[in-house]
Amino acid sequence: MKNKELAAPAIQVLERTFALLDVLASHQDPVSLKQISESTGLHPSTAHRILNDLTIGRFVDRPEAGSYRLGMRLLELGNLVKARLDVRDAALGPMRELHKFTHQPVNLSVRQGDEIVYIERTYSERSGMQVVRAVGGRAPLHLTSVGKLFLASDDPLRVRAYATRTGLAGHTKNSLTEIGALEREMALVRQRGIARDDEELELGVRCMAAGIYDDQAKLVAGLSISAPADRLEEAWSSRLKEIAAQISSALGYRG
Repeated sequence: MKNKELAAPAIQVLERTFALLDVLASHQDPVSLKQISESTGLHPSTAHRILNDLTIGRFVDRPEAGSYRLGMRLLELGNLVKARLDVRDAALGPMRELHKFTHQPVNLSVRQGDEIVYIERTYSERSGMQVVRAVGGRAPLHLTSVGKLFLASDDPLRVRAYATRTGLAGHTKNSLTEIGALEREMALVRQRGIARDDEELELGVRCMAAGIYDDQAKLVAGLSISAPADRLEEAWSSRLKEIAAQISSALGYRG
């Protein structure tokens, strides 16, 4: 009961305002004052008075007398919030948590053209693995776990165009250098929700990655664990997915 009380606004008019906005947000079309009153339990005159003030502030629009919808001011404020959301800032704390869990390097990467770029890394000297690609380093999409996430999110024609542009050049004997093998790998990535690099970029190093999505359900980054080939544990995949989902939620993803 105490937690419920703490969650409620201390000022009654704010609680009523939130209720009104929630009703409007649940409808795509303008909502009548009568329907709003019935949904919130507020007297029509009370709802009308608050809605009128919200209309003045452009938080609510009144397309015609007696009906209301959410206003453009909310869109403006939402865009400001979105612009200030930074995937690196959202990811750093969860990355540290994942590193403590695995004791292996944790990487945050984004796509730039035909490569992934490492934008953050959490690691310790005790991991037993030399960190070759520092923050700012780049690697081909098809040779990395995060890169495979981005390729798996593309349609087949774009993947084939990527293969043509790059020639699917390999770095190790394990690299996927044929389009058929890459397409089969993409199907597995989509099925599992996890991508892997089994010594395809560097011999002796394996990785697994999960996607990070924004409020438009767009893949914007990948979170990966790198480890010596004999130390990467499959059991980490569920924790990796949880942490990636946590970061996505912080960016507004509701999938």
